[in-house]
Amino acid sequence: MASSIRRTALGLALAGLGLGGVLVVPQTAEATFGYYGYGYGTQSKGMGGAGTALAQDPLAGMTNPASLVHLGDVWAVGATLFNPNRSYTADDNFESPPFAFITPGRIKSGSEWFLIPNFARNWVLDEDSSLTLSLAGNGGMNTDYKTAVFENFAPPDAPEQFQASSPTGIDLVQLAIGLSYSRRLNEHHSFGVTPILAVQGFKATGLEPFRPVSIHPDKVTNNGRDYSYGAGVRIGWLGQITDELSLGASYQSKLKMSRFDKYRGLFAEEGKFDIAGTWNVGLAYKVTPDVTVAFDVQRYLYSDVKSINNPNDLPIAPGALGGSDGVGFGWKDITAYKLGAQWRVDPDLTLRAGMAYGDQPVPDTQALFNILAPGVTRRHYTVGLSYRLDDRSEISGLFMHAPKERVSGTNPNTGPQTGFIQMDQNEFELTYTRYLR
Repeated sequence: MASSIRRTALGLALAGLGLGGVLVVPQTAEATFGYYGYGYGTQSKGMGGAGTALAQDPLAGMTNPASLVHLGDVWAVGATLFNPNRSYTADDNFESPPFAFITPGRIKSGSEWFLIPNFARNWVLDEDSSLTLSLAGNGGMNTDYKTAVFENFAPPDAPEQFQASSPTGIDLVQLAIGLSYSRRLNEHHSFGVTPILAVQGFKATGLEPFRPVSIHPDKVTNNGRDYSYGAGVRIGWLGQITDELSLGASYQSKLKMSRFDKYRGLFAEEGKFDIAGTWNVGLAYKVTPDVTVAFDVQRYLYSDVKSINNPNDLPIAPGALGGSDGVGFGWKDITAYKLGAQWRVDPDLTLRAGMAYGDQPVPDTQALFNILAPGVTRRHYTVGLSYRLDDRSEISGLFMHAPKERVSGTNPNTGPQTGFIQMDQNEFELTYTRYLR
């Protein structure tokens, strides 16, 4: 019986892992720090995501809505081709019984390419205010393993509804709508506020061995796609301190989301999966009239969401999944640093480059539990450009590479077995911008 409980316990934590690196971002999140994007707007992302203190394009209002009043009457539409390469490796040093284990070997996830659209429209209300509508799709952090990853988590004689099936994976996508009001307070300062509406879609498959340790055994896996709805707010400030130096700051509240009813036995708090808050500060400095450097610091507040922050590095007993203090992903708050530069080569061509570096949200004791969503990337390197097609339109593009990042570790629920999860990412983005006046 103890062996059976331990097997099922690991499964439950791994079910949680399925959400550990899933994107749940109310923005155009692709390449990630945890599940948040490294930047928003093609021009800002070309500078490593630095943009809190720059007025670049309407999508950059996702970072700081105070910048939008400086943009004029404009709309932008774009798409991102996102390529996350995810895999896990389980070593053959398991001990079963009494512990659960993952079949040794290296397994790659399928579904490696995702197309993610985005759109923003900025209206000038008067010389001191603007209104901006932003729509951002979100996706690409699902996993799709063609095997029954958790086949060893249930005893061979367990009923069929507790035996792991294939494929194994999760899929979480979002759409966010932001309506930003930005106002110039005086010659040097502006303020912005963005009410945000968000919808999430989620499904999970192959997690049957986790049912016995859930408070809602029929709400854990293979229930089709479910939806969650919620809202929050983002506020921002932008100040032109000198002719060369600008400073900016913004804060996004936690987005409180409705429960995933079909998966209330999987997430902590009976299906709650809120979107964590963030804050960021930044500066931009004109080295010359044509060369600008920017630096941002951003903090991601994962500890404020139980389904993300609750630990899973303790022995897990029946009833531990889905409760108010149910097993989570063990993620910690992290800080990211973003540095970028742009060079206006001539009136038509601007070149950009940047990098972003962040803390690791997944401690090594949580590595096995984040197998289904290994959101462990920490470094992002970008290059980008904008080219004026005519007086009123331009096209911007970028390429991003996040080198392979690996997290190794053990967990008390899998005993001595070791292993690691890893991910690298590539991203291509193209945006068309039209200036109306």
